[in-house]
Amino acid sequence: MATGHACVDVYQGAVAALVPYFVAERAYSYAAASGVVLAASLLSSVVQPLFGVLTDRWALPWLLPLSALAAGAGVGLSGVGAGYAATLAAVALSGIGVAAYHPEAARVARQAARGGQAGMGWFALGGNLGFALAPLLVSAVVATGGLRASPLLVVPALVGAVLCAAAVRALRLPAPAARDAQVSGRDDWPSFLRLSGAVVCRSIVFVGLSAFVSLYVRERTGGGELAGTAALFVLYAGGAVGTVAGARLADRYGRVPVLRRSYALTTVAVAGLLLVPGPAVYACVALVSAGLYVPFALHVTIGQDCLPRRVGTASGVTLGLTVSIGGLAAPALGALADTTSLRTALLPLVVLPAVAWLLVRRLGEPGGA
Repeated sequence: MATGHACVDVYQGAVAALVPYFVAERAYSYAAASGVVLAASLLSSVVQPLFGVLTDRWALPWLLPLSALAAGAGVGLSGVGAGYAATLAAVALSGIGVAAYHPEAARVARQAARGGQAGMGWFALGGNLGFALAPLLVSAVVATGGLRASPLLVVPALVGAVLCAAAVRALRLPAPAARDAQVSGRDDWPSFLRLSGAVVCRSIVFVGLSAFVSLYVRERTGGGELAGTAALFVLYAGGAVGTVAGARLADRYGRVPVLRRSYALTTVAVAGLLLVPGPAVYACVALVSAGLYVPFALHVTIGQDCLPRRVGTASGVTLGLTVSIGGLAAPALGALADTTSLRTALLPLVVLPAVAWLLVRRLGEPGGA
């Protein structure tokens, strides 16, 4: 499940990694380029919680391989049609595929992990590695063959579909009625809404930086495409350390205290990214990555424990908001960058981790942890 998650989340990272190539080959403005990120996220923000509700009512394991294929097909087609509308439609298809995958995948993964934080940490790590590999994969394919080579990017989806199908066959998944009979506890909606607010703040920071950190670092350091790709890789690769560290720290100190400290770190790190000059910007990117990824798996398990009777809904919201809401904010950042500067447009991102800290400051540890 972790490896299949990596294959699917390649396509979340791939959309942001394609942005500099759309700007270079098709002369997209910042606003137009961020619109591509929006197209991948808009439907996902609405559809992913809906898929969560559906998986609470019906067992839909066949969604896993099918959604992996849809995610890959969308990104693979994004570079084929030169028209802007065709590009938006292609990445929207990818976004729907990603949305359909995550709620059921999070449920299956937690069953495979037998409820453990470490197991879910490995599942989340798989997705984060997919994010991290996306800019390298896109660079290897598109930098050599141009956007018309994008159909080659469908290969991870084929692998992911096979792995997901194998994982589902290996597990004996209970029917929804049987799952409900095993559940105890009440749904804590106020706590879940506070957690969701923090996830929204994290999402805007993460997606905003995903869309523009490559271009920003190129501006800041005077480097070329390689400098920008390296910054995006660092942003994604830090998730490999952050996610595993988050699970271990949660086992030792508790999930909610770890959330608070990670958001405090992120506030300082984003400020450093935008204010510290020169190559030190890469160290700040790494700290931002750690601060954003430490709570990644914890959001999912805390959300599931806040809503023990609606695990699919909780998974759909926490995993869906992780990327999709940030995609909704990306065009506003792009428009502001077009009228001012990229640095000015990114400055509001410093405030959001502090807001997330305030939201989780009084959050209690949910039952069933």
